[in-house]
Amino acid sequence: MTTALHAVPHLTTALTGPLLQLESHLLDHQAEIEAWFRAQWRLTPAPFYTSVDLRNAGFKLAPVDTNLFPAGFNNLNPAFEALCIQAIQSALERLYPNARRVLLVPENHTRNLFYLESLATLRELIARAGYETRIGSLLPDLNGPHVVKLPSGRKVTLEPVRRVGDKVGLDDFFPCVVVLNNDLSGGRPAILENLDQAVVPPLGIGWSSRIKSGHFGHYRKVAEEFAAMVEIDPWLIDPLFRNCGEIDFMKREGEDCLARNVDAVLSAIRRKYDQYGIDKPPFVVIKSESGTYGMAVMTAHSVDEVRELNRKQRTHMSKTKEGQAVSKVIIQEGVYTFETWGEANAVAEPVVYMIDHFVVGGFYRVHTGRGPNENLNAPGMHFEPLAFAEPCNMPDCAEFPDAGVNRFYAYGVIARLALLAAAREIRALE
Repeated sequence: MTTALHAVPHLTTALTGPLLQLESHLLDHQAEIEAWFRAQWRLTPAPFYTSVDLRNAGFKLAPVDTNLFPAGFNNLNPAFEALCIQAIQSALERLYPNARRVLLVPENHTRNLFYLESLATLRELIARAGYETRIGSLLPDLNGPHVVKLPSGRKVTLEPVRRVGDKVGLDDFFPCVVVLNNDLSGGRPAILENLDQAVVPPLGIGWSSRIKSGHFGHYRKVAEEFAAMVEIDPWLIDPLFRNCGEIDFMKREGEDCLARNVDAVLSAIRRKYDQYGIDKPPFVVIKSESGTYGMAVMTAHSVDEVRELNRKQRTHMSKTKEGQAVSKVIIQEGVYTFETWGEANAVAEPVVYMIDHFVVGGFYRVHTGRGPNENLNAPGMHFEPLAFAEPCNMPDCAEFPDAGVNRFYAYGVIARLALLAAAREIRALE
């Protein structure tokens, strides 16, 4: 067991049967699962990079969000930098084999030092993969290089992007590949349209084009295919969901549609809970169809809760990143997390990172002020890095069903199912 595995948190699910059965089931089908994934990547190449938020309820392990422009690279375990670098090389060689230079285009978060730490880490990883890498900012008022000193002691240099013909770059630097780390919540920048350069991920999968129910529709099909192959109920790995038409929280328009869909999802969850003998109150998570950064997210255990939102709650749900108005929401099955971290037993959830089709690490998002049925992507959270080891597949593995390697393998399988769904989603949007 590697040193990194000693940091596995206390997991209250370790004493419950169903999750261990699912983990053991995945391990028993490991060879079949890996062959299936290899075939799927040949049919549909993986996105450049992805992070997936998972929830581990003991009786269920499922993705609840998939980010195609991930931040948080500074929270990964540095022991696995070599794996990240190899995955970046694999991805870029496949996409653009003659590339030498990379322009990294970030979010416009000049004051968010946490994000800039992630950006600095990502730039270093791409550079260590053998590519000359610089950061080109889309900030409208940036007229020259802007250096930001970071708490880690590093610096990031943001330089204004300019366009010459059908290429973008910096004053003295025009790349072969543009790597977007901007989720395009504010729309597709005209300066990046119709370039004679590879842009990864493509502009068409930003939040100005993509919706969460679209992604989870693709995930549902993936989960059904996978579940049929390994002979499990797809619900064990797939959160139920529905979506509404137009909604305006401040004007209370679309409230009836929201209430009907909340009731439908709660009823469907209750039926599955009855089927599996789960003695927990079902709940739903309501979030913006194109939201990010944990904004415009709420939980509800009953229809009355969504009909009785106060002004503060409606204001919270009305806007997402960059002040974008929320006009559509997804009503998603709430998946409990019974994982805890540290002596305080703080609630935790795993976030898995992938570059190309390789799982390269992740972290636990931990929140001391939130419960097992609440959104942890909120102020007050912190991160505990984890590293992914080789799956445990030795004959005596069954004697240690809660071994960290088992859990990590299960995380990696479910995260890659979400990655495959994202690959199919990109193909459908292109």
